[in-house]
Amino acid sequence: MEKLVITGKTPLKGTVEISGMKNAAVAIIPATLLINGICTIENLPNISDVKLYCNILKELGAVITWKNEHEVTIDSRNINCYQAPLDVTRKFRASYYLIGALLGRCKKAIVGLPGGCNLGPRPIDQHIKGFEALGATVEATQGNISAQAKKLKGNSIYMDIASVGATINIILASVLAEGTTIIDNAAKEPHIVDIANFLNTMGADIRGAGTDVIKINGVKELTGNATYSVVPDQIEAGTFMLAAVASRGDIIIKNCITKHLEPVIAKVIEIGGHVDANGDHLRVWCKKRPEKANIKTLPYPGFPTDLQSQMGVVLSIADGTSIINETIWESRFQYTVELNKMGAKIISQGKSAVFEGVPELTGAPVYATDLRAGAALIIAGIIANGTTEIYNLNHIDRGYENIEEKFKNLGAKITRVEE
Repeated sequence: MEKLVITGKTPLKGTVEISGMKNAAVAIIPATLLINGICTIENLPNISDVKLYCNILKELGAVITWKNEHEVTIDSRNINCYQAPLDVTRKFRASYYLIGALLGRCKKAIVGLPGGCNLGPRPIDQHIKGFEALGATVEATQGNISAQAKKLKGNSIYMDIASVGATINIILASVLAEGTTIIDNAAKEPHIVDIANFLNTMGADIRGAGTDVIKINGVKELTGNATYSVVPDQIEAGTFMLAAVASRGDIIIKNCITKHLEPVIAKVIEIGGHVDANGDHLRVWCKKRPEKANIKTLPYPGFPTDLQSQMGVVLSIADGTSIINETIWESRFQYTVELNKMGAKIISQGKSAVFEGVPELTGAPVYATDLRAGAALIIAGIIANGTTEIYNLNHIDRGYENIEEKFKNLGAKITRVEE
């Protein structure tokens, strides 16, 4: 078993470079199944979810050629299977994109019910609603999702909630469908724009990504033979922004899109931090104890749920009492139990938590309950007095590339050891 050992009370200083976006990469890779050709994807994050996805595509008949740890060429011309390996797809949430991609390519798909972080119920009813509107028959049996259609035909689809996953899955299923598909009340997250840009580069006709109405004009074929670079990860960038504030540090964050970070920048300034945006990089610094704030997570362009736990660490040491309202996931506050082991005073109930700021945290053995909670606990360990040991690193490795090395380069005393 691996663990991270962190000796705390370290102000972070220096420069960090942000990797490609995890949430975009795990949508773009299955989207290559729709291409009758060869494409190259650059700026991929070197994380376990990306490697799992490439292994799945290889089992489906794609030829995967890694040029380096951040660039891969995918040849999907000889896809010969519509059933994804069930034992692998159950390991992570984004495997459900295989349903839309295989349905679009093969008119059939069998995929294991997705797994991933335990953040509460994550229904895929909006995905199924979209597939059925396009003409597919969908069944969920024995832990699997199967979908099939004689042909897919464009339709108007109203999303009951602005679901990111369902929006992307409907896009994947409809790019090769006959006619026009319109998604109303679509999600607007940056990775939806990125998947649309990728598919358009390969010959699709998708318009309106980034707004709440997306129009997909079906095309006969995607031919590939192009190179695409994944957008930078705003959640990783936000993680380091909040680490700078929590540690009273001074960090330059390179390779980021500041537009994507506007809700985070606003909150960093509100709690007493400073932000200097300059092109594709940010400088974030803080010289005092953070101030209290109230946070409400919302779909983009609101404050992201994927930065809620990292902000929770900041508020746990803030001057005053703060409240976080989580509107996306029911079980996002599991990390507060771990923070309380470190001396935090947090009371969570349902989708709300009250943070009574304490002067400092104290090192303790803690467990990453999910991907973003793991990043939050690293920040907590860096600012805590004493030594912190973090377990369940598989969660962290799913979404952050070389996270301990990046923090170490900023001055953190952090080591990965085998226990």
